[in-house]
This record gives sequence, C-alpha cells and structure tokens, in this order.
Amino acid sequence: MRKSILFFFIFCFLIPAAYATEIKYPNVAGQFYPAAPKDLSQKIQYFLNNTKSEQIDGEILALISPHAGYDFSGSVAAYGYKAIEGRHYDVVVVLALSHRQDIAGVAIWPKGEFNTPLGNIPVDEILSKQLQELNSNIKDNPSVFNKEHSLEVQLPFLQTVLKNFKLVPLVMGGFSLSDCELLAHSLKIALEGKNALLVVSTDLSHYHPYEAAVSMDKETLSYIKNTDPAGLYEAARKEKCELCGLGPVLTALYFAKENDLGIEVLKYANSGDVTGDRSSVVGYASVALYKKNNTEKTKSEAGMLNKEERKRLLEIARASIQEYLKTGKPLEVKESNAVLNTKKGAFVTLTEQGELRGCIGNLVGEKPLYLTIRDMSIEAAVNDPRFSALTASELEDIEIEISVLSELEKINDPDKIELGKHGVLIRKGFRSGVFLPQVAGETGWTKEEFLSNLCTHKAGLSADCWRDGSSDIYIFTAEVFNEKEY
Repeated sequence: MRKSILFFFIFCFLIPAAYATEIKYPNVAGQFYPAAPKDLSQKIQYFLNNTKSEQIDGEILALISPHAGYDFSGSVAAYGYKAIEGRHYDVVVVLALSHRQDIAGVAIWPKGEFNTPLGNIPVDEILSKQLQELNSNIKDNPSVFNKEHSLEVQLPFLQTVLKNFKLVPLVMGGFSLSDCELLAHSLKIALEGKNALLVVSTDLSHYHPYEAAVSMDKETLSYIKNTDPAGLYEAARKEKCELCGLGPVLTALYFAKENDLGIEVLKYANSGDVTGDRSSVVGYASVALYKKNNTEKTKSEAGMLNKEERKRLLEIARASIQEYLKTGKPLEVKESNAVLNTKKGAFVTLTEQGELRGCIGNLVGEKPLYLTIRDMSIEAAVNDPRFSALTASELEDIEIEISVLSELEKINDPDKIELGKHGVLIRKGFRSGVFLPQVAGETGWTKEEFLSNLCTHKAGLSADCWRDGSSDIYIFTAEVFNEKEY
C-alpha cells in the first residue's frame, strides 16, 4: 500500500515538475543566442550600438520583430528595441507562434517566471487571468512552450532595453481572421489604461532567391504599413505574401486599427544581406506601431495627412502611372485607412528635370482620396492636352507632386485672397480656370498678375473679369507634398 501511495505521489507531482516550479527555462540558449550572460549582453549591445536610432513621433505600443538566430536577424530586431530603449512599460505581452505543436487558439503560460541567461522575468498573473476570461481561445497550455523559440528570442532584447517589467507570454496556433480580430479586441480591453507593450514575433518570406524574396516582402510590408489585415490575409492565402507569424501580425494590425496607431517600418533585410548567400534567403523586418501625438491626431481629424498617408499617396500615384503605361488599365488598389477614404479634391503634378510635364486634378472630391490620386495621376501622365502622353522610359525621370485640396469657399471680395496660401477658381458661364496656391510662389506674380493670368490663360476670359463682379471666385487651400520629401 505504501509503495502504491509513493508511486502515486511521484507520478502526480514529479512528472510535471518543469511546470510545477512555475519557471520556464530557455530552449535555445547556446543555439539561437549565446548561453553565457556576458557573451549574450555583449552581442545585444553590439547590435544596439550599431543601429541607427529612429525617431518615432509618438508612444510606441507595439513592435513586430524577427525571431531567427541572432547572427541572422539580431541586427534587424535591434531597430525596434533601440526605439524603445530607456522607455518604461509595466507589462510586455509577447505574441509568438507555435512552430512545434499543431494547436488551435492561443496558449498562455499564466504564472511564474521566464528565465534567460540574463535573469528571470515575472509573469503578470492578473493580466494573464483577465485575458483568459475575456477570450476563451486563450488556454493554459504550458507544453506548447517546450522547444519553442519564437517567443524566447525576444526576451533577452527586452531585458536589455527595459527594466522591471512583467511578462504575458502567448503562443498562437491555428486561427481564422475573426480569431485575430477577437484577440486584438481582447488585448485592447485588457491593456486599456495600462503602460503596456505588445511584441509580435515573426519572420517574413522563407527560402526564395534574393530578388524574389525582396519583392514578396515589399508587398507584405505594404499591407502592414497600410494597416490592412484583410488584404494581407488574402495575399498570404494566395501565396503572394509569406510570414511564419501571420496570425500574430494580423492580430497586431487589428490592434493598430482599434487603437488608431501609426505604423513605421524601421528596418528590412534578409539573411542574404548577412551571409552573402542570395540563393535562398529568409526575410526579417522591424516595425513600430505607435500612438500618434496630439498634433498629428488633430491634423488627421481635420482631414490633413500624416507622414505615412502622404507616402502612401505618392506610392499609389507612381504605381498607377506605371501600371497604366504597362497595361493600359487602372491600378487595382484598396485602402482601409479612414483619412485616405475621405472624399477630397486633389491635383497631381508631374515635372521632368524641373519643367512641368503634366498637371490635372479634381477640385471637388467625388471619390475616396486614394482613388482620386490614382485617376488624376493617370490623367496627368497621358491626358494633359498641353503635352504628349508620357512614355514608360520617361517615368524614372518624373517627379510627382500631390496637392490635396480643402473645400471650395466662395468669396465676394478678392482682398480675402492670400497669395501662397489660397488657390483660386474663377468661373463665368461655362468658362473656368484654376491656379493652385503654389503658382504664386513659382511665378513671383503680384495678386493682380496672378488673377489676371488666371482669367486670361486658364479661363479664357478678359484679364479684368475678376474685378467687375461678373465672375464667381472661389478660394481653397492645399496640402502640397512631393517625392523629394520622401
């Protein structure tokens, strides 16, 4: 009887001892990164010291970071960790993926500590419990963490750049798009009001030749930059994009949408950039997701554009011209960004070696802004009656400028016009003409010259039609940006 009791005690309590101690020890120390604390610290510090510090104009709430061996991806991962170095977070949620076990949902290690050669990190038991209560897909499943590296490799970097934080470790298995959206929503609720960071672990394309990998990863990053989880999911389903951490990244994008986060790609490279072997490479990216500062939010709410939105419109403009010159068809493009979907008028101006090569626009927003830019880019390239159609060979020498317009305001007094600030539309009967605000600065005209030239050269009216009260005058402002800035 005593032997049976002793056997029962050993079987029930000693077999799962690795979890009973509530300490998760490393799986890949000495393989993916150095096992000796001094060597590990020196390697991470080397990466950080040789990384350009990126200025993010806002509070970083999430990072997307690679998880290969440090010799391959550590220099890329350092960009994200450099961006948060010295900041303080009370808790870090690391969302990785399961390479070793085929599971449904999300596994959590809900209590205890995670150990690395640099010491132990306590698990936030209260937040872990809250997440499980919020989302039934999150389950206590410690065996999933055995031999898994994708979460573990993030921890020494976190220990180096942050101090005194708690950890919520999550490993994701099989998922649907709605699962990712639900997980993001659960994270938003659980982290509300907390000083928290989300770290998402993924590598990009796997084992393609260098150029093919770069092209595929560029498309992947475009979906990420544009906060487009549905588009990325569909592209991955069609094998146009590859990420081993697709589920975690989709979750991060939904998290960004819920929290109105900006997204900045800090660094992209692949294993070929490190080893020199370009025959079969793995892609890596470091991405910051950040809360826009108050000034930027105010601009967005007013319909103005932040840096990422401007860059995206310029990308759409060039890609639209390129696609049309190649196929004769408009670019197929879709945007989820709310600002880019507002209906606004816009002009696209093309210059070649400083000389005008085409300029066409739409004063009144009849379509979402990104589609207006697509259409006006094509019009400026091939349908400006002042110029011959642009050719594909000319495109690389073309510089693109975009002017996003405010609503038209009708005025009765021309004295209200401020040169350099206001564009002007003049209309009489079926004749009309428009000058953008930047025309005044480019020509050096006085207000009288500006308006007289607008009447004669653009509207085909008498030079003094703006004086006699017979014409309708409208003013507007424009947000102007070009490729030189980006």
